[in-house]
Amino acid sequence: MTAQTRQRVSLLDVGKGLAGLAPDLALLAKEGPGLLLRRPSSANSLGLVFQKAAGRHPERVFLKGEGTDGPRTITYGAANETVNRYAAVLESHGVTRGDVVGLMAHNGIENILIMLATVKLGAVAGLLNYNQRSDVLAHSLGILDARVVVIEDDGQEALATAGEIADAQTVLTFSELAEQAKTASAANPLATAKTVGSERAFYIFTSGTTGMPKASVMSHYRWLKSYSGLGALGVRLKSDDTLYCPLPLYHNNAVTVALSSVLVAGASMAIAPKFSASRFWDECITYDATAFVYIGELCRYLLAQPAKPVDRQHAVRVIVGNGLRADIWAEFQERFGIERIAEFYGASECNIAFINAFNLSQTAGTCPLPYRVVAYDPETGKAARNEKGRLTKVKTGETGLLLAKVTDRAPFDGYTDKAASEAKLLRDGFKDGDCWFDTGDLVRNQGLNHVAFVDRLGDTFRWKGENVATTQVEAAFGHLDDIEDCTVYGVPVPGADGKAGMAAVVLREGADFDGAALAKHLLDTLPTYAVPLFVRTVFSLEHTSTFKSRKVELRDESFDHARDGRIYVLKDSTEGYVPFYEGYAAEVAAAKAPRI
Repeated sequence: MTAQTRQRVSLLDVGKGLAGLAPDLALLAKEGPGLLLRRPSSANSLGLVFQKAAGRHPERVFLKGEGTDGPRTITYGAANETVNRYAAVLESHGVTRGDVVGLMAHNGIENILIMLATVKLGAVAGLLNYNQRSDVLAHSLGILDARVVVIEDDGQEALATAGEIADAQTVLTFSELAEQAKTASAANPLATAKTVGSERAFYIFTSGTTGMPKASVMSHYRWLKSYSGLGALGVRLKSDDTLYCPLPLYHNNAVTVALSSVLVAGASMAIAPKFSASRFWDECITYDATAFVYIGELCRYLLAQPAKPVDRQHAVRVIVGNGLRADIWAEFQERFGIERIAEFYGASECNIAFINAFNLSQTAGTCPLPYRVVAYDPETGKAARNEKGRLTKVKTGETGLLLAKVTDRAPFDGYTDKAASEAKLLRDGFKDGDCWFDTGDLVRNQGLNHVAFVDRLGDTFRWKGENVATTQVEAAFGHLDDIEDCTVYGVPVPGADGKAGMAAVVLREGADFDGAALAKHLLDTLPTYAVPLFVRTVFSLEHTSTFKSRKVELRDESFDHARDGRIYVLKDSTEGYVPFYEGYAAEVAAAKAPRI
């Protein structure tokens, strides 16, 4: 099966997948039922899960990372003792159940310990992006309204950029916390056993590709669903495994997906200070990693590295993450010798998740909780209503908008902003009184409760009466050796309906822009309507810390000017892309260009 061709999941696929689950039946039988039977009102939490794990196997290594004097490890038992001491210090500073503890620091073992100390008190860990500064940081601090903010030792200067609101915070540095912890109690906090699933565990900030960040709520109940669903059903680590985490610890893939997968198996978690494509596999070997957590772009960066022996000298057998594109799935798996890809679909605020439990290719997997893939209006981005005012499900193999049903067992925790939360809900979809979370994502309904991610609805645009998925177009650019990075978006053309495709590309060092060759490749690869009319060369593309491209500014600038590089336009199938010239937009509106 070639890339981008899996339209459906068959009974044979599922049958083979079920056979592959046989070695993990004990874990599934123990932890799997919690996915459907656990209640939000039950007294259970991340803190209690960790505490029980530490009690069962205190001698096992829990965390691996970098210390001040070199590599550092800490066992489950020692970690729980330190966590309890940190919790006692936070409590002495007034932190009680329901309060918020802000945390802003680069990746390291201490981050995990402080998060666990916070949630063991029944408090909420507000995970600040360490890249934030000035007004953005002030905005985030205002959302948190934290009782205490814990920062790394050299974080004072960054915090101070937030101005007056930073001055008003009660701040603890890592060193101050550690010093006060020396004489603090190591007993398990009483609040840990009393915390119930519906209470808040984390505030996870959106990545901020545009506008001010929002803080999504991660409850203990949803974290526990990841523990049972993604961890026990999908990733299925062994007790002697080590999962390597190169993602920032303020990201849900790290603190929910990776951490829950580790705790459900009593395995180890290795924390990279930051992601490095050139050192990635060497670090996997250093930490004895057998698994890692990813974002799709991370995989693309690894593929872009020159091939070297270390590509196959590691022990990684399973990876978990989201956004691995169909066009590089097989190539990535083959080059690096990965046995199993536990791709999943989820979002910080989404109340359900899909997981590729059956080790299939090109799918985000299955979900046992209620959802629908429905027809949508590409002009408005909203779910389409029929003449009766109801929603319509798409057929197997078709693409539609993913909706997740909001129920007692799948509650929508939303954001700290109630208005923003309500805006994501769709009511009376199939019958009076039902409620659905609008993911804003387009997925392909692959059948048998499986979906494949297609695109963010905001990134999809309509041209020539057709819907263009930016991920499909970006994948076509990705097959060209001269292109190092690329992002695609739609731009309005005066006098023309819809939006025309435009790509911003970074050329590899030493490469020249070949407009004719690029046009031929794209016309051979993509439907005609999906081939961008405009290509802008740029020196670099800005990404968020979780590798999402910041395309909003590029989209706003359109094709009128370029602050760096040049803009080219698709003239015809022979000359291909030529430098932008006055009157081109008018030719497009008059259907005189491009001539293909």
